[in-house]
Amino acid sequence: MNPKIVELALKKQRLQLQAAAQRVRILHAIESVSPAFGAADKLRSALGWARAHPEVLVGTGIVVLVARPRFLFRWAKRGFFIWEGVRRLRSAIESRLAPR
Repeated sequence: MNPKIVELALKKQRLQLQAAAQRVRILHAIESVSPAFGAADKLRSALGWARAHPEVLVGTGIVVLVARPRFLFRWAKRGFFIWEGVRRLRSAIESRLAPR
């Protein structure tokens, strides 16, 4: 048999074994982060549901407003400050990353 063909066949076999080992490593890496992806998928589907059913959220907000107004205003204040902080942080990051 031609030594060049044997050499190419051995190289092909080594590459196939390396690819198989890499696939196993990738699968192990994916398994370690799959719970995070699962949580992100659940959050995304919950946000999609909330966008599709705003009346339920408004109704819940009204019930909480009537039943416990202080609770709602306290969380609304916290949410506003978090939103404002995120907005300022975003603008600061964008100004740093903007081309000059």
